[in-house]
Amino acid sequence: QVQLVESGGGLVQAGGSLILSCAASGRTSSNYATAWFRQAPGKEREFVSAIARTGGNTVHADSVKGRFTISRDSARNTVYLQMNSLKPEDTAVYYCAASSRVAIAYYRDDYDYWGQGTQVTVSS
Repeated sequence: QVQLVESGGGLVQAGGSLILSCAASGRTSSNYATAWFRQAPGKEREFVSAIARTGGNTVHADSVKGRFTISRDSARNTVYLQMNSLKPEDTAVYYCAASSRVAIAYYRDDYDYWGQGTQVTVSS
């Protein structure tokens, strides 16, 4: 099992930047594919970005492609989401998730572990 803790959310003006962190801890016997999802009020949780458990392959949703980047610091067991050129429509609770069963995935059901979420609010 693994525990995930997100941090770095906050209030930012449109066009600004934030970095979210997802730190993993607990007992684990393998590397995990890690993803960021987000959920705005009244909407379903949607995929944002993912990074493979091996190598550095990444996938981004079309809505954030070119603005967000996901990266990993293996030594710190932490995954980051660098968010640039933020828009009001990026406002949501952002969750990190991990899977030991897939190399990289888009869908909620592919992920086994979830963090508590961190609020990102973009003002205009």
